Amino acid sequence: MTETDIRSTGSPDLSFPQDRTCPYQPPKSYADGRGQGPLSRVELFDGRPAWMVTGHAEGRALLADPRLSSDWGHPVFPVVVQRTEDRGGLAFPLIGVDDPEHARQRRMLIPSFGVKRMAAMRPLIQDLVDRLLDDMLEKGPTADLVSAFALPVPSMAICELLGVPYGDHDFFEERSRDFVGAATSAEADAAFAALYGYLHGLVAKKQADPGDGLLDELIARQLEEGALDHNEVVMIALVLLVAGHETTVNAIALGALTLLEHPEQLEALRNDPALISGTVEELLRFTSVSDYMVRMAKEDIEVGGETIKAGDAVVVSISLMNRDAKAYEDPDTFDVRRNARHHVGFGHGIHQCLGQNLARAEVEIALGTLVTRIPGLRLAVPVDEVPIKAGHDAQGPVELPVTW
Repeated sequence: MTETDIRSTGSPDLSFPQDRTCPYQPPKSYADGRGQGPLSRVELFDGRPAWMVTGHAEGRALLADPRLSSDWGHPVFPVVVQRTEDRGGLAFPLIGVDDPEHARQRRMLIPSFGVKRMAAMRPLIQDLVDRLLDDMLEKGPTADLVSAFALPVPSMAICELLGVPYGDHDFFEERSRDFVGAATSAEADAAFAALYGYLHGLVAKKQADPGDGLLDELIARQLEEGALDHNEVVMIALVLLVAGHETTVNAIALGALTLLEHPEQLEALRNDPALISGTVEELLRFTSVSDYMVRMAKEDIEVGGETIKAGDAVVVSISLMNRDAKAYEDPDTFDVRRNARHHVGFGHGIHQCLGQNLARAEVEIALGTLVTRIPGLRLAVPVDEVPIKAGHDAQGPVELPVTW
């Protein structure tokens, strides 16, 4: 079925993406389509029709299918956010390329994100979480949990891992927010240029005066030996720096908000701290910070009684896959005792999040320590007054006023 064929079956009546009205629930218009089968039709901002995949089994199969492309540089790769319409074929390493290029890049980084190295990061994460909470409690009894806690935890951790000076955090945090949340392509381009320029200079400095971070390892193992050029190292650093804190900030803040809005589940966690690991998996399923993934079909693919034709745009709805009743009993209920390990909060297939072990450690330590040390924590405003991010962004609160 070509794009013309998609339109001929009836114009898509749902524009994509939509904004959430509740911070931890998918947009109601998405949820209304769950009864239509594992695939439905939506329309992107430029009028292009797309398939939206909502079935858990079907989505996992498609995310692992090499017939779906992640090549952002392809001239007709679907554009979901208008600000990226004029990206000029720029393909970001790891997230915006296909194999074999993707596999080559990922192999270089896998050792740096292994379980052993992430386990070694846990004491550092615990220390910074404790220090941030000490500071928050001293300044209390109110705070913005995003700026005071959720943001600096992953920001400090990714700086430590990469070997990026944390003294520059205000600059790259602001530019990262500008880049992923820009309203126009001009704003996104300006933020990208600033980040690229900063990291270009940092890589050059590290070549002259090496440290012991992941970037230093890439320079020593790959750049100096000719496996990567300077530009590719800079681009990989940019992807890791932005992705390494943007999504986890939201996971911590949105996780805290969800727990506060489900007091009986929060109490169960406080009574049994051993539940924290499963609680984090359930939060990743229930909140789906990364709401969707975009792909393009390279060949015809039969799915759920429909034919996705070569060239068709495909939007894989992470939030609805994680709410599929065929995969989870009572999927719209938040349950800290649920076994949610097969959620797709980190994606699936070859592009599954490289930093998921680090993210899990950060969210577990941050939330587990937060609810233990501040038992009286509560929202300072009604939940419907908490400002949340737009539907095209990573999902989470812009700020989270709390008191205790």
